[in-house]
Amino acid sequence: MTVLDADLLARIRSRAAGYDRDNAFFVDDLDELRAAGYLASRPLLEVARDQRLLAAHAPATALGIGMHLVVVGIARVLHERGDGSLDWILDDAAAGELFAFGNSEAGNDRVMFDSRTVAAPQPDGSYLFTGTKIFTSLSPAWTRLVVFGRDDTDAASPTLVHGAITRDTPGHHTVGDWNPLGMRATQSLTTVLDGARVDPGRITRMLPVGPVADPYIFGLFADFLLLISSVYAGIADRALELAVENVASRRSLATGATYSEDPDIRWQLADAAMASTPSRRRSSRSPATSTRSWTTGPRGSACSSAPRRGAWMSRGPWSRRPSGSRAARRTPQTPNCRGSTATRWPVCSTRATPSRRTRPSRRTCWAR
Repeated sequence: MTVLDADLLARIRSRAAGYDRDNAFFVDDLDELRAAGYLASRPLLEVARDQRLLAAHAPATALGIGMHLVVVGIARVLHERGDGSLDWILDDAAAGELFAFGNSEAGNDRVMFDSRTVAAPQPDGSYLFTGTKIFTSLSPAWTRLVVFGRDDTDAASPTLVHGAITRDTPGHHTVGDWNPLGMRATQSLTTVLDGARVDPGRITRMLPVGPVADPYIFGLFADFLLLISSVYAGIADRALELAVENVASRRSLATGATYSEDPDIRWQLADAAMASTPSRRRSSRSPATSTRSWTTGPRGSACSSAPRRGAWMSRGPWSRRPSGSRAARRTPQTPNCRGSTATRWPVCSTRATPSRRTRPSRRTCWAR
């Protein structure tokens, strides 16, 4: 169930351009999202849907808040699997605390499987972290920062130590070096750790260097990849929406017709809409059915469950696409629907270059 109502989304959209113009953090957006309960743990499917919706209204806000949602998602994954060691993250998030993702490091192409940050063990079980983290979204506002570093006390078996510091923890500061067009509001500054102490009770995981089959790592990648993808899917949704609005309002100097009547433009919009449809369908499915194949039904028939590509086209402003469009030529063909289990896709070779308003004069199509 979404926590984003139309009025809230409208207010967030109205502020997006100003935040980017001024290179400012989305303070008001964060306040309203926190009040709406957006920071609390929720099922991943609901969060992914909301992230896509939020990104269509304010991409930088969605991208920034997504880092908090990833951290909360890791704790949720562990909790759902009977591991309550990170339930304090769920409690903090429900109370309105804001988590930032302080793991990225310049030049570390092993990502989460090694670290350039030093994690020095202390006699009381705490660790002191020293290193530089980049792309720390939410830098002006986070109250909790998750970090990780490498403990080389045992040179033969180094350990990656994960933990979290609070805002008032000594030994960290930010460097104001963030100015990318379109993402300025995330304020993903560089964070310098200089002996920042993580208490024993805030050590979230201790893992060996290298890939490891641990639920913590699974939860991190599962939430990160899906929620980041949701943001960019939302950006694509908004791009298509703006494209449709613009072609309906602009006219050709040559013909006087709106660009929405131009066959080339129509099939480009149709292609864009069709490309975004599979992700929209997947995000609308329940978890119980989300792993079902798109091309095979209950009895393995390609015809029984293959999506009706193009059927939804009648619902959009691009519905009357020309018959020679790329979208039409890509429609799947299943000539043997009574027993075939393979969907056949036509591949068309154009022998004559089409003009702007005519379909190709000669085409050779075959199925494979």
